[in-house]
Amino acid sequence: MRILFDQGTPAPLIPFLEGHAVTKAKDAGWDRISNGALLTAAEGAGFDILLTTDKQFRYQQNLTGRKIAIVVLANSTRRVVRRYVDRVVVAIDAAVPGSYTEVEIPYE
Repeated sequence: MRILFDQGTPAPLIPFLEGHAVTKAKDAGWDRISNGALLTAAEGAGFDILLTTDKQFRYQQNLTGRKIAIVVLANSTRRVVRRYVDRVVVAIDAAVPGSYTEVEIPYE
């Protein structure tokens, strides 16, 4: 699957997403566009998943009819996320077109 990392998504997750092609929004030149435009651009470019840390995403965007899956990290603190990387991998592997999943990662 092709995964787009939104701004704030910890890059140290990339090596754990074996078998997936990961692109950072910044590397695609999309780091300064709004979430709605980002979703449209990502779908148009053929991304399967948007991995974000924006917990308000589902309330800010109309996700009806979207083809891209959205996976949201509940906590983006790198040292904590690394301890729960298995949860992130499970959510990524289970994502289907148009799905929305929040990965619970406790604040420690």
